Amino acid sequence: MKLEQKKHIVTDLRERFLKSKVVIMTDYMGLDVSSINQLRKQLKEAHCEYRVVKNTLLKRASEDTHLGLIKDQFVGPNAIALSYEDPVAPARVLMAFAKTNDNLQIKAGVMDGRVLDADAIKMLSELPSREVLLGRLLYAINGAPISLVTALRNIPQRMLNVLQAIKDKKATA
Repeated sequence: MKLEQKKHIVTDLRERFLKSKVVIMTDYMGLDVSSINQLRKQLKEAHCEYRVVKNTLLKRASEDTHLGLIKDQFVGPNAIALSYEDPVAPARVLMAFAKTNDNLQIKAGVMDGRVLDADAIKMLSELPSREVLLGRLLYAINGAPISLVTALRNIPQRMLNVLQAIKDKKATA
């Protein structure tokens, strides 16, 4: 590869790292080409990228980015999964793929400037989707006013019941 090509790749990767919400590094050793292509297809359907990158280019591209926090993981064959929208999507796809393919090893990741180990990525993959979380939030926000209105609406009815009971008690006395 020529020096100009390498500089272009490093610049492109750095821009992608800066735009991404999450970057997950994997060891793909032992996967055949068809398996990697299948994984790429699944990640693409989830609006993510999967790229095999040389460690020297990865080290240079990660300088001055959050990915620099896991430079010690840049050994052996590495591939990275990037997501620009949903940080849960690549974790979910990679964990599901790793269950059926023992050769895919999830090493580490970075999300919002925080390092994620394999256990944290597994926990991230078990989170509900963004839409589900937004629905739950909306339900909680709407639930409080509805409960308040229901409680306030029942106060006059209860007051009438108490007054009716007092009236009935005085009428029988």
